[in-house]
Amino acid sequence: MIDTTLSRKEIDRFQHEILSYYTLFGREFPWRDTRDPYRILVSEIMLQQTQAGRVTEAYPRFLAAFPTFESLSLASLQDVLRVWQGMGYHRRVKALKEIAVQVMEEYNGSLPDDPKLLESFPMVGPATARSIAVFAFNKPVVFIETNIRRVYLHFYFPEELKISDSRILPWVEATLFIENPRRWYNALMDYGVKLAKENVNPNRRSAHYSRQKPFQHSNRQLRGKILRYLAQHGKVEWEALGKNLQAPEERITYCLEALEKEGFLVCEDADVRLTES
Repeated sequence: MIDTTLSRKEIDRFQHEILSYYTLFGREFPWRDTRDPYRILVSEIMLQQTQAGRVTEAYPRFLAAFPTFESLSLASLQDVLRVWQGMGYHRRVKALKEIAVQVMEEYNGSLPDDPKLLESFPMVGPATARSIAVFAFNKPVVFIETNIRRVYLHFYFPEELKISDSRILPWVEATLFIENPRRWYNALMDYGVKLAKENVNPNRRSAHYSRQKPFQHSNRQLRGKILRYLAQHGKVEWEALGKNLQAPEERITYCLEALEKEGFLVCEDADVRLTES
């Protein structure tokens, strides 16, 4: 068992430090101004592996096109991908659409507030499920993400290396500001951003730290180009797609096969098209 024994005074001091900073310097984002579970879900999926600045631009555009679970569930994949352009990681938006369908069919259009039920949705792991529970329903549950991890490494593991999240989570639980979890987690995230700007990134001491692979000339970039082209043109001939992409045939074939397996598109003889759903 991990010893996280802290006095009430120590917890109060830590919470005061984090919340005071947030009061003075907290960031403003459109998803922090809503309690609508649908809008919170969209923001949480968008924020996976994407910087908040890019999400700030895409978020209102997406909500203008698909303002509710119902509207998103009824939209074509082609329309959804067209609105998603520029965000990358297209499996996220496909998952969002699938979640919308599931919420309409199984939950009468209302997102459940139970993290375990939320985990049943595609692209919603334990951390994202609990983040949604916090920000949509203000539930006092425990989770960790990159900025939160940075705060606890800084305060409670200042010199240790290879710290696993399993060692950090008990400290998150021990110091949770249960009076207002939504405000607390926003404050933790913003304090984590502050630390990243002022110090050598504490996350480098995490056991989970890794550098993201370059996007340029990657299969991830090529997949995005394929989906963007299909979203704009609909059904196309394989030859026309290949000429537009200007990439080696074997790489295009590999990406097409992967996208077909994931349910994004269908390859029919010499044509390629997005799935109907």
